[in-house]
Amino acid sequence: MGVIVEPFIFVLAVLADIYFKVVVVEIVLHWLIHFKILEADNKYAKKTMEVLEQLTKPVYDKIGAKLPKLAGLDVSPFALLLILMLISRILHNLSEYLNL
Repeated sequence: MGVIVEPFIFVLAVLADIYFKVVVVEIVLHWLIHFKILEADNKYAKKTMEVLEQLTKPVYDKIGAKLPKLAGLDVSPFALLLILMLISRILHNLSEYLNL
């Protein structure tokens, strides 16, 4: 059974890791624009933000509907990072368990 399931778990772990990095890049890019380190009208930054927002906004909206804003701050990106870390850890432990 482990031989059949292991590749599936590996792919899920890789996808969770990639999505984690997408969220981190988006958060950092938002901060760079907010603190005027990077200009918002930069065409490369603008296009990158559009792509990243298309990948993350639906998930943020679902998480944001469940969580209240704290002092006007949307905590859904940080909640998503925690969820992705939990998923990654579960998949890692499951992978080790199946390799007994």
